[in-house]
Amino acid sequence: MIKGIAAIESILLTFSIGFVWAAELFNTAIEKLADKVSMEFNEQIKIVKDLSAAAVLVASIVALVTGLLIFIPKFL
Repeated sequence: MIKGIAAIESILLTFSIGFVWAAELFNTAIEKLADKVSMEFNEQIKIVKDLSAAAVLVASIVALVTGLLIFIPKFL
């Protein structure tokens, strides 16, 4: 446990970080699979890649908000 952070806060931070890593791994897997299916430009594959990248962005934003909600009160 990190000094000054409650156990539940540590758990939330850990899950947030893990969520971003998992989203990035899924994004990479989707992109690699899509590239195997077709190296040529395909609008549907582009949309799938964009959506998987957006999922990583959402996970990152959720992790950021979680971190801010935990750490900002500690500095004020």
